[in-house]
Amino acid sequence: MKIVILLKTAITALRVNVLRSCLTMLGIIIGVAAVIIMVAMGAGAQQKVDEQIKSLGGNVFFVTGAFRQSGGARSASVVKINEDDANLIEKQVPGVEAAAPYLSASGQVIYGNLNWSTEIDGIDNRYFVVRDWEIASGREFTAAEVSRGSKVVIIGERVRSELFGASDPIGQTLRVTNFNATVIGVLNEKGQDARGEDQDDVIFLPIKTVRNKITGVTATNPKSVRFIQVSAYDGEDMGYIEEEMTRLLRQRMRIPVGGDDLFRIRNVSEMIATRAETIQVFNTLLAWVASVSLVVGGIGIMNIMLVSVTERTREIGLRMAVGAKPSDILYQFLIESIVLCGLGGFIGVMIAYGFVFIGNQYGIGAGGIIETQVVLLSLGFSGLIGVFFGYYPALKASRLAPIDALRYE
Repeated sequence: MKIVILLKTAITALRVNVLRSCLTMLGIIIGVAAVIIMVAMGAGAQQKVDEQIKSLGGNVFFVTGAFRQSGGARSASVVKINEDDANLIEKQVPGVEAAAPYLSASGQVIYGNLNWSTEIDGIDNRYFVVRDWEIASGREFTAAEVSRGSKVVIIGERVRSELFGASDPIGQTLRVTNFNATVIGVLNEKGQDARGEDQDDVIFLPIKTVRNKITGVTATNPKSVRFIQVSAYDGEDMGYIEEEMTRLLRQRMRIPVGGDDLFRIRNVSEMIATRAETIQVFNTLLAWVASVSLVVGGIGIMNIMLVSVTERTREIGLRMAVGAKPSDILYQFLIESIVLCGLGGFIGVMIAYGFVFIGNQYGIGAGGIIETQVVLLSLGFSGLIGVFFGYYPALKASRLAPIDALRYE
């Protein structure tokens, strides 16, 4: 019952100067809200990275051609890699799950009186393995369709919705640039990639079809591709696989010891994770800066509590005169400090939830995820600040001599 009475007394004392109490809590409110928001943004960024890596299919490399060096100067021509390089990587590099050659173009696709500008990619079925991309309806290419360069097409979800609406596109004829192709499959929805581009706004044809009908055949390198996308099995050493691919391609291209590579290998998952780590470090730094406002808010509470002790000296003397113990006075002012910090922390949590909710609703930043343990930790920390910074003013009040307090003007 004593705690309840002290709590009611503390709330009554704080209500006497509502404006001062609100201004005193401001530092705690801002600090708690800022810490929770920063941690939530970091968690949201990490989740976004995980989704992007998953959309790429897991452990993924991109192998592309590089500029040729000639007499110390970089040539304008790029060494082209080809399908044979992909086959060699898949067969001879340990830990590689699949190596998918890739060609790309863009153009208009037409169905009936509807047309849509989209990305046109040339692939084989290994691409679906590398990207961990499933067919929602229909089927993949057959080996014969890939080798012959058949006029068959698998479309992304965005293209399906734009051209076919609610109707079934399987078996329908689609005009792709200057030739007709039969729709044999529709891909599962994939969403945006790491650059924010719609991965579902795409159609896939056999790589030979795109080369023969759209991009053209290079006389010097008839099987050239834009890049090779390589996936590794889970748990494999990505650094080792990259070293082995580098060794194999240098040997295949007859690059002498000390010579510059005529290709580039990029670990995309690592690049995205590095970017996320940078964001996380930045958010952590901001969270630490925001934590300073909690300390500043605590100092403000100590200051106001000291002022309160001075203003209420006669009240303290009167309480002691009618039987209040020094411990009762100590607890009274300590509870006032804890209530100030606890209420400020609660308001800060509500502001943080509101900010993150609005950010998620309107797509601001990477989105935020507020974790329960972070909220509880913030509330607990704000309470500790109340104890830490409120103890000295409470102790000072409890040590006042009753006679001196009653005489205070």
